[in-house]
Amino acid sequence: MIRYMAYRPQTSHQRYEQYKRDLKAHRTEGTRRTAAAHAKAKPRERQRSFLQLFAAFIGLIRGHRRAVALSLATVTVASGLRLFPPAATGFVLDYVLVPGERPPPVALADLLGPTPDRRVLLAVVAVSLVVAAVLSIGIGTWGRYINTITTKRVQSRVRKRVFEHAVRLPLHRVYQLKSGGVASILREDAGAVAELLFSMLYNPWRAVIQLLGTLVILAVIDWRLLVGSLVIIPVAYLTHHAWISRIRPLWRDIRAARQQVDSHATEAFGGMRVVRGFGRQRTEAGRFIRNSHLMIRQELLAWCWSRTIDLAWSVLLPLASAVLLWYGGGRILQDAAAVTAGEMTAQQALTVGDLVMFLFYLALLLEPLATLAMSTT
Repeated sequence: MIRYMAYRPQTSHQRYEQYKRDLKAHRTEGTRRTAAAHAKAKPRERQRSFLQLFAAFIGLIRGHRRAVALSLATVTVASGLRLFPPAATGFVLDYVLVPGERPPPVALADLLGPTPDRRVLLAVVAVSLVVAAVLSIGIGTWGRYINTITTKRVQSRVRKRVFEHAVRLPLHRVYQLKSGGVASILREDAGAVAELLFSMLYNPWRAVIQLLGTLVILAVIDWRLLVGSLVIIPVAYLTHHAWISRIRPLWRDIRAARQQVDSHATEAFGGMRVVRGFGRQRTEAGRFIRNSHLMIRQELLAWCWSRTIDLAWSVLLPLASAVLLWYGGGRILQDAAAVTAGEMTAQQALTVGDLVMFLFYLALLLEPLATLAMSTT
C-alpha cells in the first residue's frame, strides 16, 4: 500500500530563520544569498555605482531643475538662519547678563556706544531672534512646498515611464511580475524614486550647509575645542554608516516581500472561481498569512536595527557634551585666573557664553552627520 506524505509548507518562523542565516552568509561570504534567490535561482541583480545612479536621477528631473535649485536656495537661507539662536544666547551671556568681562565688539560699540544700555541690547537680541525664527520657518516652508510639488510631478512622470515600459515587456516577463506585483512597483517603487528629491538632494544639502556653518563658527569660538570635538566625527559617521548598511538590504527585502503579498492577493481574488472550485480557500489564506507574517518579522528586524542606531546617537551626544563641558569649564577657570594675573587679555579668554554656544553648535554638528550618513546609504 502506497502512503502519500502530506505536503506541509514552511512556517513563517522557519522561513524567517532561514532568511537570517542567508543574511549572515551574505556578510561572511560577501555574496547576497536569500531564500527566494535559492528557490527561484534568479540571476544576480545588476549593481550600479552611486555616480551612475545619481546621473540617472538627475536625468529624471529634467524640466524641473529650476524649481529644485530654488528649493535648495531657500533651504540654504533657512539653514543659515537656524545658526543664529545659539550665537545670540552666547552674546546675551557675555555682554548683557555678565557685562564688563569682555569689551563689546567694535561694530556694536560704533553703533550703540562703548557702554550700551543692557536693556536695549536684550530687546534687540530678542527681536532679532523672533525675526530670524519667522524668516527661517517661512522661507523653509516655502522651499519644502516647492520641493513637494516637484516631487509629485516627478512621481507622475516616473510612473508613466514605468507603466509604458511594463506594457512593452515580453509576455513571459509580464506573467512573472503578476498584476499585484506590477501595482506595487508602480505605486511604491516608482513613487519612491521621486522621494529622492528630499533624501538625496534637499536634506543632504541642508545638512552640508549646517555642517559647514557650524564648523566655521566653532573655529571662531575656540579652535582647540573644535579639534577635540572633531575626534568623534569620524567615529560617529563610520559607525552610523556601518549600521545603516545593514538596514538597507532589509528594507529592500521588505519591499520584495510586500510585492509578493500584493501579487498573491490579487491573483487569488482574480481567480476566485478556480479557488472555490477546488476548495483551496484555506490553502490560499494560509499562504497569504505566512507571507504576511514573514514580512512583519522582517519589518521588526529592521525596526530593532533602527532603534539601536537611535540609542547609540542618544548616548553619543550627552557623552560628548559632558566631556566638552568638563574640559571647557576647566578652560574658563584657567583663563579667568590668567586674566586676573595679567597673563592674557579678557578678549582672549574663554567665557561662559562661548562654552554655551559651543555646546549648542556641537548638537547642530552631529545632526547633519546623521543625515549625510543616511543619505549615502
